[in-house]
Amino acid sequence: MTPLDALILGIVEGVTEYLPVSSTGHLILVSRWLGLAGTEEAKRSIDTFNIVVQGAAVLAVIGLYRHDVMRMIRAILACVRVRRPIETHRRDLRLVRNLFLSFLPAAIIGKTLGDWFEAHFFAPGPVIAALALGGVAMIALAPWVRDRARNASDTGRDGSTLSIPAALGIGIMQCLALFPGTSRSMVTILGALGTGMAPREAAKYSFLLALPTLGAACGYKSLGLIKSGGMIEQLGGWMPLTIGLVAAFVSAALSVYWLVGYLGRGGFALFGWWRISLAAIVSAGLYQGWIHF
Repeated sequence: MTPLDALILGIVEGVTEYLPVSSTGHLILVSRWLGLAGTEEAKRSIDTFNIVVQGAAVLAVIGLYRHDVMRMIRAILACVRVRRPIETHRRDLRLVRNLFLSFLPAAIIGKTLGDWFEAHFFAPGPVIAALALGGVAMIALAPWVRDRARNASDTGRDGSTLSIPAALGIGIMQCLALFPGTSRSMVTILGALGTGMAPREAAKYSFLLALPTLGAACGYKSLGLIKSGGMIEQLGGWMPLTIGLVAAFVSAALSVYWLVGYLGRGGFALFGWWRISLAAIVSAGLYQGWIHF
């Protein structure tokens, strides 16, 4: 992997990780365009890179929502009597509880069935179908999202006001993202909207939920790579890795910042049309032979 390859893939990962368009589908397509998956060794290199740079996307959300993250940490420390409770203590604790409950189904199901999903569904047909069906669903739901954005002042719902069943429900929806091409961001935002949140708050909850979900997955897989040895060599050295991490961090921060504003104005259909277009491009590429899975 060259530094230029790392830059391109880092930007693609950062931009698409939090947009409801499926980062997996985009990385598959771009890596094929760059000719980086011609051999089994090259495929392992791409998989390793994608695992590692995901951590940069997690750090970007921590930076953007640092005040919320710090309040949640203070609330946890107050519970163990390391710090005094602050005014928002109860609200922050409820948010921690709800994020944990939403993370739990993915932690259990992902650990037990994640490899099975990859083995059985990581193929052209399922990926294209998930992209297209997700796009159709988003276009169909766009008027509902616009209505939610228009009436955002009528609801005070956010991540801390979720009931236990609602938080678990969002977590169960997140498990749909085990199917490649679905998009974790799409299903969690839709799940949060279904509980009565305004689009801006739904996006925020989805991003905060990404911290334990993506952080745990990234840490678990990275630990396995480190134990197996040769991780840096698989990535082509420290230079491509560093470039990829920086590119993913910056592009993820910009992507999240833009998405919150866009959803706050009721935007949603754009992502549906993009998903359908991507499915069409992948289908055409497979038919013409310039994309290979």
